[in-house]
Amino acid sequence: MHASETRDVHEALNAAQRAAVFHAGDEPLLIIAGAGTGKTTTLAHRLARLITSGADPQRILLLTFSRRAAQEMTRRAVAVVARAARAADLRWAGTFHAIGARLLRLHGPALGLDPGFTVLDRGDAADLLDVVRADRGLGKGDRRFPRKDTCLALYSRAVNSRTALEAVLDEAYPWCREHAAALRGLFAAYVDEKLRRHVLDYDDLLLWWWHAMAAPEVAAAIRDRFDHVLVDEYQDTNSLQAEIVVALAPDGRGVTAVGDDAQAIYSFRAATVRNILDFPTRFTTPARLVALEENYRSTPAILAAADAVIARAAERHAKRLRATRGAGPRPTLALVEDETSEVDYVIEQVLGHREAGLALRDQAVLVRAAHHADLLELELARRRIPYVKYGGLKFLEAAHVKDLLAILRWTENPCDVVAGFRVSQLVSGVGPAFARRAVDAVVAAAPPSLAALGALAPPRGGDERWRALCELLIDLADPAAPWPGQIGRVRAFYDPILTERYDAAALRAGDLEQIEALAAKCDGRGAFLDDLTLDPPSATGDLAGPPLLDEDWLVLSTIHSAKGQEWRAVFVLDVIDGRIPSDMAVATPAQVDEERRLLYVAMTRARDHLHLVQPLRMHVEQQHRLGDRHVYAPRSRFLPEDVLPLFDRVVRTRRTSAAADAPATDTAVVDVAARLRAMW
Repeated sequence: MHASETRDVHEALNAAQRAAVFHAGDEPLLIIAGAGTGKTTTLAHRLARLITSGADPQRILLLTFSRRAAQEMTRRAVAVVARAARAADLRWAGTFHAIGARLLRLHGPALGLDPGFTVLDRGDAADLLDVVRADRGLGKGDRRFPRKDTCLALYSRAVNSRTALEAVLDEAYPWCREHAAALRGLFAAYVDEKLRRHVLDYDDLLLWWWHAMAAPEVAAAIRDRFDHVLVDEYQDTNSLQAEIVVALAPDGRGVTAVGDDAQAIYSFRAATVRNILDFPTRFTTPARLVALEENYRSTPAILAAADAVIARAAERHAKRLRATRGAGPRPTLALVEDETSEVDYVIEQVLGHREAGLALRDQAVLVRAAHHADLLELELARRRIPYVKYGGLKFLEAAHVKDLLAILRWTENPCDVVAGFRVSQLVSGVGPAFARRAVDAVVAAAPPSLAALGALAPPRGGDERWRALCELLIDLADPAAPWPGQIGRVRAFYDPILTERYDAAALRAGDLEQIEALAAKCDGRGAFLDDLTLDPPSATGDLAGPPLLDEDWLVLSTIHSAKGQEWRAVFVLDVIDGRIPSDMAVATPAQVDEERRLLYVAMTRARDHLHLVQPLRMHVEQQHRLGDRHVYAPRSRFLPEDVLPLFDRVVRTRRTSAAADAPATDTAVVDVAARLRAMW
């Protein structure tokens, strides 16, 4: 294909996007994509350009942070390639964790890893850690020991950031510092337990991949699979992920990374902005930088204010966003009396925008933490204004979903103690003691086998169901058992248990039907379990709230959850020191800079209207509901005086009128002073 023909499919790109797409040098490429500058479009076209230039699509690795992002990128690239009369079969596109799982199944034996491992979701990993915690007698002393979820968060942060446990404790969990030695022992025992049970948690998928890239023979075999590596949202990578990318191509040849250091806001997940800041010098060949600065989302006035905020970051890749849209109103900085006035202001403006033609769902209220919207939620409910709020329990946290998947996981891996412990107790009459004996019997067999369950005397009152369970498990564990129909058999066994154990069984059954439908698209049980664990649906039928039977609704969201979204009107609550930046995140300059980036992300979600709201005072928590103890709240340090001219400033306070404050004109005089003297 001639260059001129290839360029035709990219004709809608701007100059910077084309420079990134047509980069053909040997040096690695870093695309600094500002908010709203067409990052996804550019990476998709870059992917398509590689294919139309002769790259084998099956030797291209695309790493993203969600399956949806990988699918969207692939869909767009395939569409571009199709316009150039070519075909593309991208087999290595997915999340870091999903790609890691695939590679470990292929190269596991060289690492001493059983390729038949199962993957624990976060909940099951916490449960297994809790079992180890209990076995070691932790938490029984006279000192408060961290619970399982805190222990898992500590372990995960240390692993993903490649930071010493003591440093993690000092930085994020100072109250746990006295337990450093006990925690280290706990984590060592947790690792041993996972190895013994042939299970990996989420963090292991990266950790084992990272170790694989440190073994020359295995690393060479993995590198040999790929000619090009493309990474999306590089600012969100943690230390393990960044080191894996470098190890995949130490000279940087074929590496393309896309991201925006100004949107690096996930350090609480062990992501570090240093990865994207240091990218240009991480490879043996220095990287080329291309900055995307043409913003297709926001008005010039909003971009000017956002740029003024981020310009004071201590360290960043230089860029200045330019609006491609026409002029619009300046952003508003609203000074209100307190939290109640803040709620009144937001609702007044939301309804005003609605009357001016903006649907409620085109507007969003963003907060630093979910509970900062509590008062607003109460008032929205009182005024019957519909809204949705991002967040909630995940699909895999629902008990009935965990039950069904535990049966599949135990048949896939007889050493999975967490799955076995749960499955055994599905039978009435089976308690923790019997379940532990069942799990131990399976593991003690040589090799571990579910057939050992048949030798156990059934529990009193549950003998018939226990025999049915044993028969089901043994049949499904047979390597010759066909995958199609397995979930149907599991559901036939489990449906009576579902009805007995849980309310709203019909709704919950709908979730299990969905699982069965998803399973039909997978080639086998192991692939299905990996698929569902690494990329689960976000909600379940029994956890859903009342149906939203309305024509429209307002969006409430944390700033972290809003990243990647946009609305025509955006309200940012509590733009004060102590909230933005959070009083829990100002211990170091790096933390303060991340809080600055958080405000920048919030501001750049707005297309047409942006409101930053500053309460003058905040009421102290945990007092009587009518108490008036309060503190004065200074404006966020990220909005210094020289930035304020970029905003329209409004003041909303509940002051009485001048007439009400006028002196009274009563003519009668009461000598109160004389009466006070007479008291004594």
